Amino acid sequence: MVTRLISATGDEIKEMSPMDLKESIFKSEGRVVMGQHLLFAGPGLVRGVTNSELMFAFGADMVMLNTFDLDDLDNNPGLCGLSFQELKEKCRRPIGIYLGCPKAGSEDGGKKALYRREGMLASDEHVKKCIELGADFIVLGGNPGSGTSIKDVVETAKRIKQKYKDKIFVFAGKWEDGINEKVLGDPLANYDAKEIIKELIDAGVDCIDLPAPGSRHGISVDMIRELVEYIHSYKPGTLAMTFLNSSVECADPDTIRLIALKMKETGADIHAIGDGGFSGCTSPENIHQLSVSLKGRHYTYFRMASVNR
Repeated sequence: MVTRLISATGDEIKEMSPMDLKESIFKSEGRVVMGQHLLFAGPGLVRGVTNSELMFAFGADMVMLNTFDLDDLDNNPGLCGLSFQELKEKCRRPIGIYLGCPKAGSEDGGKKALYRREGMLASDEHVKKCIELGADFIVLGGNPGSGTSIKDVVETAKRIKQKYKDKIFVFAGKWEDGINEKVLGDPLANYDAKEIIKELIDAGVDCIDLPAPGSRHGISVDMIRELVEYIHSYKPGTLAMTFLNSSVECADPDTIRLIALKMKETGADIHAIGDGGFSGCTSPENIHQLSVSLKGRHYTYFRMASVNR
């Protein structure tokens, strides 16, 4: 029997298959917290430990690595000299990799690029490498400025899931970069949100990503709640994630507490917080506040203290 993630030990998590992890999240009843670690931003907030370790220490259940350079594994400053496998050994928690699905012909970064976008593209080679490295999940999307549209995400998801099926746990959606195309759930988007969700689920996506109400402008609880209900009813067992970003992740803990309650009202299974802030992640206090607001002190303290269990 799979243990729910919020009370799973490192030993139990290590034995989980991708679909076991999905089930363990489902069993956690909307209390799973995911942190985001921006690797190109530098070594991190605290000398001697990675931001991933720091976020787990403050209550995160999962961490997603953004701007992971899969072509040059030494070009990931946020890992502080660790390999991906060594990071997983230290954290003993699910760690995944964010892959970009840029539109064909979109800007390639050029001389002003902050990081090697080519290294994090959702190519067949990179997905294969994620699996070989031991990534617990992958997240498909498009960083700001990438030109990624929701249709690019759908097509990428189809390609990956057709090839790997349940061998990889796939998240997909559009929760950021609403300039050229509105985010999933925005009523002003020039596409039908439920139709896109249907296409993603039919493609085999395991978790649909949505913007968090209260963090992205114009997004309300009712909008996201309706989509989460559709996700859960269209194919029972499919997960939903709300994503607190749009730079609000580096607001004060009181703001995080208010948004966390809105996120929980949506009925989503996972609640993520972005990497906007300083040195590649939000403040540890905000991770802690999100965790306490969503799952209480007991399970937050368990996650903080159980790394060696």
